[in-house]
Amino acid sequence: MPKQYKIDSVADIKDRVSKAKSIVVTDYRGLTVLDMTILRAKLRAEGVEYKVVKNRLAKIALKDAGLPPMDELLKGTKAIALGMKDPVSPAKVLTAFAKDNDKLKIVGGQMDNRVLDANAILELSKLPSREVLLSRMLGSLTSPVQKLAFGLHQTVAKVVYALDAVARQKGGTAA
Repeated sequence: MPKQYKIDSVADIKDRVSKAKSIVVTDYRGLTVLDMTILRAKLRAEGVEYKVVKNRLAKIALKDAGLPPMDELLKGTKAIALGMKDPVSPAKVLTAFAKDNDKLKIVGGQMDNRVLDANAILELSKLPSREVLLSRMLGSLTSPVQKLAFGLHQTVAKVVYALDAVARQKGGTAA
């Protein structure tokens, strides 16, 4: 019979992973308490939760949440980063931190119900943030409309100039 604190822990992990937009699994062996504190602060600033979890409980929670199993990734001492707001944030922060601190290893992760390896997480970290992508898309959508408005304005202006020129030729005054 499982103990109550384990049942509660699985329920908590299940709730968090089901709400997360992305999950990144890391090996944190060798990090000092100060390093972990700095890393957690950086992750928290980006809306990312970082939890050291028991692998078996994490596997059960993933299964209960209906997410693909990450059995190969969850071996040894692991921690998971859960991107709650932006799916790219955990990959960006962890990759940047791993460049400065070689003890942190990114093992893999999960996004959109697909298990990702460490290389995919690295590629994900190179993507622009959600806000940048949305602003680029909005710019792409408004560009044709702006060009159309400018073109229509120029056409109307040419007609007005032509009418003005005709009025001057006939001896009238310009309006």
